[in-house]
Amino acid sequence: MGDEAQKLGENLKRIRTKRAISQGDIARALKVHKGFVSNIEHGKTNPTLATIAKLAKALGVSVGELMK
Repeated sequence: MGDEAQKLGENLKRIRTKRAISQGDIARALKVHKGFVSNIEHGKTNPTLATIAKLAKALGVSVGELMK
């Protein structure tokens, strides 16, 4: 995957761990499998904009914060 997917994954993991939120918590909020969240964090999948928006909401941050 591209640099954007890698950066998204790094930001997701950084914000998630800082807020003490598990991958399972995110997966339940998005109604997806925990492996999907892991794949995003590792830059192995390129989520849709709708999924990115849901991730941001579950983390309590803006899409911009998640993507920067």
